[in-house]
Amino acid sequence: MSMTPETPRQRLVIPALGGIYGALNEGIETLLRVVAGGFLAIHGSSKIVNPFGAADMVEGLGFYPGAFWSLLLACTEFFGGIFIALGFLTRPAAFAGLFVLLVTVWFHWITMGQGYSGAEKSLLWAAILAFFAVRGGNRHSVDARLGKAF
Repeated sequence: MSMTPETPRQRLVIPALGGIYGALNEGIETLLRVVAGGFLAIHGSSKIVNPFGAADMVEGLGFYPGAFWSLLLACTEFFGGIFIALGFLTRPAAFAGLFVLLVTVWFHWITMGQGYSGAEKSLLWAAILAFFAVRGGNRHSVDARLGKAF
């Protein structure tokens, strides 16, 4: 599916920009995927060195046994972030990260009572990962190089 900068319903105010937007479209999507995945991996790097360190925290959220969910959280953030950045198993990795982020939205908004201001960053990250959970990697991904997508 090609994403064109100009559709019959949308006309650019400056039509000459259409070629620039079209040329940059996939590149900027790839950049967003690499940055989002890289940042998620960096965020998970502290958890992966102590994968059971969040056991009490996840049990406090109602996820038992804490050791299992703590390990899963660490792997989802660290390895999932690397997978998203590379565009390998992009959709499942993004979906797993999206689930984690929706839990953090619940935690900040409801459990901590911080509302939107506490959950804002998690909502933004969830939206980015939701995009890649639906879109997958583009032609600049390992998935595309393998000729397979989930």
